[in-house]
Amino acid sequence: MVNYKELGLVNTKEMFAKALKGGYAVPAFNFNNLEQLQAIVTAAATEKSPVILQVSKGARNYANGTILRYLGMAAVEYAKELGWEKPQIVLHLDHGDSFELCKDCIDNGFSSVMIDGSHLPYEENVALTKKVVDYAHQYGVTVEGELGVLAGVEDEVSADHHTYTNPEEVIDFATRTGCDSLAISIGTSHGAYKFTPEQCTRNAEGKLVPPPLAFDVLEGVMQKFEKQGGFPIVLHGSSSVPEEYVEMCNTYGGKLPNAIGIPESELTKASKSAVCKINIDSDSRLAFTGAVRKHFAEHPDHFDPRQYCGDARKEMVKMYTHKIVNVLGSKGKAE
Repeated sequence: MVNYKELGLVNTKEMFAKALKGGYAVPAFNFNNLEQLQAIVTAAATEKSPVILQVSKGARNYANGTILRYLGMAAVEYAKELGWEKPQIVLHLDHGDSFELCKDCIDNGFSSVMIDGSHLPYEENVALTKKVVDYAHQYGVTVEGELGVLAGVEDEVSADHHTYTNPEEVIDFATRTGCDSLAISIGTSHGAYKFTPEQCTRNAEGKLVPPPLAFDVLEGVMQKFEKQGGFPIVLHGSSSVPEEYVEMCNTYGGKLPNAIGIPESELTKASKSAVCKINIDSDSRLAFTGAVRKHFAEHPDHFDPRQYCGDARKEMVKMYTHKIVNVLGSKGKAE
């Protein structure tokens, strides 16, 4: 058993309490490799932003759970080297699909886990989430549950359509499970193709404009929690799929037609509410891939991974910094 405190990590409890009062959201960035981790820590340490390092089941299979544990510890030490005296870094399991997976992460130093029972009947979701909470809270690990289903595909998570969260269920779910935060569905979705062209309109330039998020659902959820003094809400599938990175990929040999994400203005609006955590994954993948494609097109003689991965890392630092400073409002919240 490795407790997250031994690795210098923190859980989300105090982090979300501050975000709830402060009207900003903590960035939750997924990572699979060293360059993504370095970029996330560089941006967070430079801007003094609390940050959640997210690891999916697929990422654990790809990078190895033991290696990821030590990368989490390395992230804390690296942040200190960059001048962040007291790093506020969480190592979080994203979309855990079983009690066994959540337990393994808790036993191996994760400070936060998500158990996603949203695909199950309501009572089964409650029972599974409570089982994870009961185990996690013994070790000070915080737990994120989910109500509602997000459309899209990302790693093992896949759904053809979304089902909005029912505000009438949230108090019962949070009370009976004891979860520390709740992921809800208001129209965000996984992957780089969050909406079909048929779901969108086109502006004067002929570019796709996605439908608005269901802020009425978010408002309904918030109203239910108001009597309890508020509750941390989470949005998954919140990459904006930046046009510059889609164009970069396509210009240098990629094929990403009609890729479209969540407008950053809507994410900023959400971050000023009870939404305390916003998940971003696809934007990192696009920035990495776009930079690598561009590098190979401009330097066909290069074969050293440090050359093209270095460019990718630089581009991701730029992207993560932008999210922290201009979208989520978390800059300077972890001085």
